[in-house]
Amino acid sequence: MTKELEDRLARLEETVYFQEQALRELNDALVLQQAQLDETERLLEAARDRLRALAKVMEDDGGEDTGPPPHYL
Repeated sequence: MTKELEDRLARLEETVYFQEQALRELNDALVLQQAQLDETERLLEAARDRLRALAKVMEDDGGEDTGPPPHYL
């Protein structure tokens, strides 16, 4: 092999190495973001459940207080 071909091959190998490293870093970031998204979805679903329960309590209550105001007691 000539010196020019050896240099070109070395540059290509170096490029591939850094691209593989960048792909690993991007994959790690994606995995972390997916974990954060999963946690956010779990928290959102819990908030929805609590809101539904609160809405049901308010519907059952009718939202009206039929007793005397607290200052009359």
